[in-house]
Amino acid sequence: MMGFRVLLAKELREQFRTGRLIAVAAVFVLFGILGPLTDRYLKEILDAVGSQSGGMTFTVPAPSLQGDLTQVLKNLSQFGIVCALLLAMGAVAWEKERGTAGMILTKPASRASFLAAKLVAISLNLAIATLLGCGLGYLYTALLYPSNFPFGGYVAMAAILWWTMVVFVAITLLGSTLTRSAMAAAGLAFIAFLVLGILASIPMIGPWSPLGILTPAQHLALGEPAGDFLWPLVLNLALVPVLFGLTWLVFRRQEL
Repeated sequence: MMGFRVLLAKELREQFRTGRLIAVAAVFVLFGILGPLTDRYLKEILDAVGSQSGGMTFTVPAPSLQGDLTQVLKNLSQFGIVCALLLAMGAVAWEKERGTAGMILTKPASRASFLAAKLVAISLNLAIATLLGCGLGYLYTALLYPSNFPFGGYVAMAAILWWTMVVFVAITLLGSTLTRSAMAAAGLAFIAFLVLGILASIPMIGPWSPLGILTPAQHLALGEPAGDFLWPLVLNLALVPVLFGLTWLVFRRQEL
């Protein structure tokens, strides 16, 4: 793809100069640490509050390794997907609105390179953030719950979490290409998120959805049998190139 390296370097510089890289990393670090701390100390905090407020009681599950990892995965997946939508919603729409897309593509750079550079740069941003968030989550989990849980399984959980976010980046990038408004692109991506969330709750379809593969990811982190999720994983791996291909087909027909 013509001009991919140059465009990727440009996108990575923008991620750093605009503070997006630092902001996303900060979100992941915060919630990576907050998950284990919440599970471990929330019951004690609420019990202390209850004792000082006239015997009020709160029903909170007892701290456990499973609860800890559930909190880590839940926090990072929810806020990670939000970050994915925010990072990608204006990636193409803003360039078209400002007219910079046409200027860039008058140089020796293909439209495929233009789109691929954005997808890869945002994915790398999320990869760094996932590494930091999950890394600190692992460290705090190991300190608060000094029990054996597989490092390899935890790494697999982090990798699946990251790829789930990349799927939403690809969905939002398609929305950003279809429209000239970042808000419209975010709206389309949010609708897709809601639809996929509903599909994830349907027994026969849920395991195949991007959100559905997070369940076996959690089992892997706990060292439990994850079931037969190979083909759902393959499907979700294939989703990104398929969505990218659709985005390219749309973009190549547009007048800039």
